Amino acid sequence: VLTHGFTMDAKGMKMSKSLGNTIDPLKVMENYGADIIRLWALSVDFTEDHRIGDEILKGVADQYRKLRNTFRYLLGALDGFSEAERVDVAAMPELERYVLALLAGLDGALRAAVEDHDYNSYVRALTDFCNEDLSAFFFDIRKDCLYCDAADDPKRMAYRTVLDTLFHALIRYAAPVLVFTAEEVWGSRYPEAGSVHLLEWPVVPSTDDAGVIEKWTQIRAQRMMANELIEPMRREKLIGSSLEAEYTYEGDPGDVDLAEIFIVAAVHQGPTGVRKTAHHKCGRCWRHLPEVSEDGALCSRCEQVVSGMDAA
Repeated sequence: VLTHGFTMDAKGMKMSKSLGNTIDPLKVMENYGADIIRLWALSVDFTEDHRIGDEILKGVADQYRKLRNTFRYLLGALDGFSEAERVDVAAMPELERYVLALLAGLDGALRAAVEDHDYNSYVRALTDFCNEDLSAFFFDIRKDCLYCDAADDPKRMAYRTVLDTLFHALIRYAAPVLVFTAEEVWGSRYPEAGSVHLLEWPVVPSTDDAGVIEKWTQIRAQRMMANELIEPMRREKLIGSSLEAEYTYEGDPGDVDLAEIFIVAAVHQGPTGVRKTAHHKCGRCWRHLPEVSEDGALCSRCEQVVSGMDAA
């Protein structure tokens, strides 16, 4: 038996015309759009009494914008992607395989939420994945690769392959929640492919990367620690961005380029701390590297990419 509670106003009061605290769904749609109402309805615990009001809807609208921005980024980053660019999972860098493992975990969590009619958990898991695992982590790290590496660079191709996999999974996950937005996004990329709501649940790549998940969970924790030390330097105007910082910590970086992952100039072993780098800034990728002779000159990677573009 599936039951639901009553919808109260923002203060938890029963809605009534005499109190003047009723919420007109039509006016909400005029201000926020129908997808906001649907997202709100799926975000609350419908088995209990729940609240709605302007401040609550503003929070839902912010949640909606973050999901929409994820799809906006995917559409832009996947422009021109074709099957010729696709890379096998086994040939991908470890970061890409880690994200695919996270996607597989999300897929399982969403399937369980649907089985349990737990739509609150469904929306929360989807939103957290887009915000924390993608926007604040994966996209943030790989934007340098996307914008600065050559189009045929294997790492960039692997990244775009994963973005394509993410797009096809996330658009299907979001379709029951953001009905109109999902249709708009799908039609933007595939205008001749029909409705997104005719698609079936995605089949995500199978991964057996328990060791990778454990390893990268630790790397993310170290990245967060580095950010906590760098942020005060930015607030005090000692550095302009994290790319101007060199991070030192007592762990072993292993085979991972932590400077790229932490988005800093360099990572060293030693007592934990942060200092401003003395290296000059590449005029193209903005990384501070020892081979850059002066601010605005190109690093070796950018020099090679630009030379290849000029030759083409």
